[in-house]
Amino acid sequence: MIATTQSYHRFLKYPNIIREIDLTRVNQLWVSDLTYYKINDKPVYISFIMDAYSKKILGYQLAENMEAIHTQKALKMALKNNPLPTQHRLIHHSDRGTQYCCDEYIKILKKHHIQISMTENGDPLENAIAERLNGIIKEEYLEHYQFKNIQELHYKLDQAVNYYNAERPHLSCSMKTPDHVHKNNIVTVRKWKNYYKAKTKNQTT
Repeated sequence: MIATTQSYHRFLKYPNIIREIDLTRVNQLWVSDLTYYKINDKPVYISFIMDAYSKKILGYQLAENMEAIHTQKALKMALKNNPLPTQHRLIHHSDRGTQYCCDEYIKILKKHHIQISMTENGDPLENAIAERLNGIIKEEYLEHYQFKNIQELHYKLDQAVNYYNAERPHLSCSMKTPDHVHKNNIVTVRKWKNYYKAKTKNQTT
């Protein structure tokens, strides 16, 4: 297991503000995470930005290291591919790793008036939707291939993201694709477990 979160740093850590959130629309909550994959036992790192309601991957970045510039590129891709209206109420949720707490990443969020939320205790359920995405991409789309280099992985990752967004129907999206839900901002019959609320109830019992 490779640790991708280094939360012992000098940067400001923000509270978790999504525990009571009720997902009702697109661009209400973006979740972000950094995961790793191995090529010939050498780790490479993938950053994702996903809309929590539509499940659409809005931005992603593949890199050979965990430098913060790569998570910033994923965020910039999400913002470029998904322009926000002047008046919006979007929350960005991530772990407390250096990549998300650093000055440059926070500066981008604040520039676009995006509220900031972060995990607080290292429990995967605090970022469950992003953690599930990591597993789906790696286990369903990547692990069946033998990649010789990062270029081959990048090509397959592009294919995986395109298929995930445009071709793969989701039970949590009323068996519609993330692209369809996100583009049309349609109301879906929610079939996903709200881990955020469940966690709050467990803490109070």
